[in-house]
Parts: sequence; C-alpha cells; structure tokens
Amino acid sequence: MKVIVLGSGVIGVTTAYYLARSGHEVVVVDRQAEPAQETSFANAGEVSPGYSSPWAGPGVPVKAIKWLLMRHGPLVIWPKLDPVMWLWMLKMLRNCTAERYAVNKSRMIPIAEYSRDSLRALRAEIGITYDERSRGTLQLFRKQKQLDSTGGDIAVLKQYGVPYELLDRTGCIGAEPALAAVKEKFVGGLRLPQDETGDCHMFTQALAKQAAKLGVQFKFNTGIERLVANGDKITGIVTSAGLLQADAYVAALGSWSPRLLKPIGISIPVYPVKGYSITVPVTDPDGAPVSTVMDESYKVAITRLGDRIRVGGTAEISGYSNTLDAARRATLDHSLTDMFPRGGDLDKASFWCGLRPMTPDGPPIIGATRYGNLHLNTGHGTLGWTMACGSGRVLTDLMSGRKPDIDVSELTVSRYDQRFG
Repeated sequence: MKVIVLGSGVIGVTTAYYLARSGHEVVVVDRQAEPAQETSFANAGEVSPGYSSPWAGPGVPVKAIKWLLMRHGPLVIWPKLDPVMWLWMLKMLRNCTAERYAVNKSRMIPIAEYSRDSLRALRAEIGITYDERSRGTLQLFRKQKQLDSTGGDIAVLKQYGVPYELLDRTGCIGAEPALAAVKEKFVGGLRLPQDETGDCHMFTQALAKQAAKLGVQFKFNTGIERLVANGDKITGIVTSAGLLQADAYVAALGSWSPRLLKPIGISIPVYPVKGYSITVPVTDPDGAPVSTVMDESYKVAITRLGDRIRVGGTAEISGYSNTLDAARRATLDHSLTDMFPRGGDLDKASFWCGLRPMTPDGPPIIGATRYGNLHLNTGHGTLGWTMACGSGRVLTDLMSGRKPDIDVSELTVSRYDQRFG
C-alpha cells in the first residue's frame, strides 16, 4: 500500500525505511530541507535502554523544587498562560507514584531493548556508520549519598535483566581513564555496559539515503497544514505543495503531532520539553570520554562522537520556544570542564536546542487511532534515538498485518482513554 510518513526526524525516517523494506510505497513529507534538522539534529547521542525510565517517579516533585533552585539545575520552568502546559504538568505529577512508575517503566524497557537490538541488526545488514560506539554508559556520582541511593535503580535493572556494574572510584577510572585527572570530584558510578552511543543526525541522514534506494520519496520544504478526515478515514493531507493522498498515514512529527491531530478530534498528551547541547571538537583524545558519562548531579550527558564531544542536558518547559539561553549553556560548559578539563575546545563549540516530545507518563505513543488508516509514532521524549529502530519496526509490522516481536498494545493512544494519562 502507499503510505505517507509525516516527519523526517529519526522516528519518521526509521519508520519509512522499515515500511519500504516490507514492500510498501512510501512518501516522507517534511517542512525542512533535509532529514533530522530539528530534535534529531544534535541530541545527547545516547542509545540507552538501561536508562529508559519515566521522568515521573517517586520523589520527583521534591527533587524538582531543589533543581529549580540550583545554579546549574537540570530543570527550568517558564510559566505561561497555557492551559495545555499546566494540564500536562498536572498529569505528570499524578504519575509520580511508585505504582505508576513501575507500570510506565515496564512499558518502556521492552521497546528500548528491542530497538537497540534492531539497530545492531541494521548495522550488520547494511553497514551503516554514524560514529557509533558500543562502550556502555557510566552514571557518575559526585556525592556518597547518590551512590548509596542506587538500590532502587539496581533492583529495577535486576528485574528486567539489564546487566550493570556498581563501581568505586577506581572502577570508574577503569571505564573512563580520563577521569583520573579529576578523581577527587566523584565517589563512584553505575555502569551499563550494553548501552551504545552514536550521532543521531548522521544516522538519520545515512538511513534516509538507504530508504531512497528502496524507493522512498522525500518531499522536503513542504509545510504540513492539516489532515482531511471523512468518516473513519483520513482522505488526504493539505500541504504547501497541495493535497497529498495515500492509503495510510503515519504522524511522526514529535512535539508538533498534537497540533496536527487536535483538529480531527485526536488528543494526545505530548508537550515539548526543550533540551540543549554543545558539540565540542576533541583537543586531547586521552582527556576526552570513551563513551557516555552521565553527570548525575546536573543530569548532563557527556558523549564521545568520533573526534567530537557532545554535551547534552536540561529540561526546560517553555512551550514551543527555540530560543537559545546562555544560562543553559553555562551548565553544559561547567559539567564538561569539571569532568574532562583537557577534553575539548569550548571556544569552538556549537550551541543547539531542540524540543523533546514528552508524554506525562513516559512511554511513547505507537500504533493505531480511531481513524482506520492513521497511525502514530511520537512522544518518545529523550529516548527517540534509543527507541527509533524498534518503534519503526513494530509499527511496520502492525501496518503490514503482522504480529510484532514484542507486545506494544499498551503503547497506543487508547491508554489515555483508560487512565489519568
């Protein structure tokens, strides 16, 4: 069948690739001039199934107050007269219980691990490269209290069979030798050896070329204006290039998905949470990270991408703003220079921000809608890169009438009809 995929970020492109590989005729539509120009452009670079957890969890409301008061805090809220923002935050707070956290995490881990395995299979099948490394993730603790509080996280890792290593200071240096220069600044860490890293932008652009070889057509510089519905079907998409029609449609527009869907009566609780990053050229390879180091105190990820270091972090709730805030960069600069002072040249850093499409409960929204030929693949939050390949594969299976390798029945939009969201 003919399928139109709306969006050419990592979610849209992986979906298009797997659909085309399954024999479908695919068209991708995007307002940008090429793939991965928005949220997929310069994210933290982590493929981290082990850290696939909801932001909403026990104790988060209290932690949020502390974060808001920190100089280099990981959370920023710019209040607006926007009922959608306040309703989304209220729904998130209602998910901050142990019971709901457990349910939500149980929905995230399977798709994240399946996605990592799908990414590995894709590398083997088509030889795609994107400055990838399979060297794990190290969550670094500056304070003994943080290290002593890992029991709950470790219990969850054990529950889902995720390999881990609890390391003292010497063990952390063994995993990331450059940390020897700042060993007095941390006490230990939690390492997830199966996590990976890679440049999401580079991957998405390379996969788009592979998709084009399979016949996928890309319509860039094309604004998506609205969906046209008739009864229980979508009959077309009004774009800046005119009306486009297909047998089926996939909304993979990240934070913009709710605005497209609301006029046809579909409400999804996806809201943009801005993240920031800097990309820094490596000046001393021995002083740079080997893989990803998560600076737990500031919730900043420091990732090696080839001859660059990507530093990503901050959760800023400020609507659809793409304004770069110098104070947010100061936090990223501080974390990098504090942990890897010889690693990169900040004077040559590029500064970026992107809008993460967050659901209040954590899991993405994948699957069918009440319109028989409209499907969703959105709401992945900070885990779009981690979950992209798996999300594209399972949605392709569903649309092709096949049973996916994993159960994704609780990832559909219908879960918000049954609970608090």
